[in-house]
Amino acid sequence: MNLCGFEVGLDRPFFLIAGTCVVESLQSALDTAAALKEITAALDIPFIYKSSFDKANRSSHESYRGPGIEEGLQVLEQVKKDLNLPVLTDVHEDTPLDEVAAVADVLQTPAFLCRQTNFIQRVAAQGRPVNIKKGQFLAPWDMINVVEKARASGNSQIMVCERGVSFGYNTLVSDMRGLAVMRETGCPVVFDATHSVQQPGGLGKSSGGQREFVPVLARAAVAVGVSGLFMETHENPDKALSDGPNSWPLGRMKELLETLLELDAVVKRHGFIEHGLS
Repeated sequence: MNLCGFEVGLDRPFFLIAGTCVVESLQSALDTAAALKEITAALDIPFIYKSSFDKANRSSHESYRGPGIEEGLQVLEQVKKDLNLPVLTDVHEDTPLDEVAAVADVLQTPAFLCRQTNFIQRVAAQGRPVNIKKGQFLAPWDMINVVEKARASGNSQIMVCERGVSFGYNTLVSDMRGLAVMRETGCPVVFDATHSVQQPGGLGKSSGGQREFVPVLARAAVAVGVSGLFMETHENPDKALSDGPNSWPLGRMKELLETLLELDAVVKRHGFIEHGLS
């Protein structure tokens, strides 16, 4: 699959989707995107900048949701223009999709909405690549139905993304077998290493998280074999306006990516002996 001008798949090194959870300011977005561009360029990792103009699924109505679509898209457009980077953002059921698709290079659907047929098909019909997050309630083999809905719109540029499964209260678990299962959709598989360590609603009016496990799960996912990685990052995660507890520190991104690149090269060089055994 060609994504934003580069080829993705299990025969290619992983690509990275990364950025702040939510648009906080123009300067923050430019600084974060520039730092990530420098790191990924040095490591030869294809990179897409990610940030949301509106986080509709916050734990509390009092939580910061973002600047809104007008200001948020202006920020993302500025990142594209100034840094020559492709950008990804979330869309929701009430989002004017044509406006977002005019700016964003990749559209992302929230996990909670993965079974909403009309929504998935409207997003896919925009003709942009779509990263579909698997619901925390959904089995990995059920993603084939979601993918078929999206493809029915005529769009073949569909990715599937694992972000953990609900396990008890305020806890997510990532079953690494699911990454292999989701390959059967025929879509590039992306692993969301930061939302997988989120503790939804774990702080009462906001979500908690265990960012110390981001490298643990990221290493495991790369060892399974994925096409892409998704990581939210922040210069100072403790001061992030959204998803700080599960965001990976920007200053430690390069060392993590270096390790992941080595693992990715080994795994993909030797291939996947599990193919054909199911």
